[in-house]
Amino acid sequence: LGCEVFMKAENFQRMGAFKFRGGYNAINSLTDAERARGVLAFSSGNHAQAVALAAQLHGCKAAILMPADAPQMKLDATRGYGAEVIIYDRYKEDRGALAKQLSDERNAVLIPPYDYLPVMAGQGTCGLEIAEDVANLDALIVCTGGGGFLSGSTVAAKAVQPNIQMFGAEPEAGNDVQQSLRSGNIVSIDVPKTICDGQQTQAVGAHPWQIIRSQVTDILTTPDATVVEAMRFAFERMKVVLEPSGACALAALMANAERFKGKRVAVTLSGGNIDFGRFAKLLATAQ
Repeated sequence: LGCEVFMKAENFQRMGAFKFRGGYNAINSLTDAERARGVLAFSSGNHAQAVALAAQLHGCKAAILMPADAPQMKLDATRGYGAEVIIYDRYKEDRGALAKQLSDERNAVLIPPYDYLPVMAGQGTCGLEIAEDVANLDALIVCTGGGGFLSGSTVAAKAVQPNIQMFGAEPEAGNDVQQSLRSGNIVSIDVPKTICDGQQTQAVGAHPWQIIRSQVTDILTTPDATVVEAMRFAFERMKVVLEPSGACALAALMANAERFKGKRVAVTLSGGNIDFGRFAKLLATAQ
């Protein structure tokens, strides 16, 4: 690639992804009375597992709204952490509205996946650790969907290294954050068709957007084929298993390598929760 690369392996985080940071911080920030009411979250998989595990560790009930086409591994793991899983159709139902309705009916505390300050702060500890561990970075590339991970990491990393350039990474088919940054306003898209199931968001969150619009240098995109190439590279060269969204930042670096020639670049490997069968099939298609 022609640059010095440092990789933050969040696939080794508890429940297999960076999302545990935000989920745990969100539930840990609640009062005892709020935890006694139980929590409700909506997620395609990793925030679901994060909230489920964090709730289990805090001794409170959790219900998670998950799409019918979520990876089976993520559905099973969420149930395995003791949460109630409620299925919805991501192509026909508004998950935010449905989650609000269910949380009101149950008097549960709603824990959104990204547009929620305690979640953003929790995710930001990843950026903080990177900036503290690796000196003089030119750039940090963070996968983005709703923007919680990118915005939180941006604030934290820049607090340690003010001159670091922050980049988001998203699949080409779901480049709403890129469109938003270039237009200056939040752009909403249809549910994107991409193998990156953790990044099938339709619009960046309002809170993350306030940070991204002013402090992020650019949003990089990558085709799904390059995501698979990055997954295969991580597996063959580093013996690391990444889910598609977990490999998106690395893929974005690979797809935009010329931009980072001679630079010191950190990349987040954001998660490794993928069904064995799907992992093998995707790697078999790598070029």
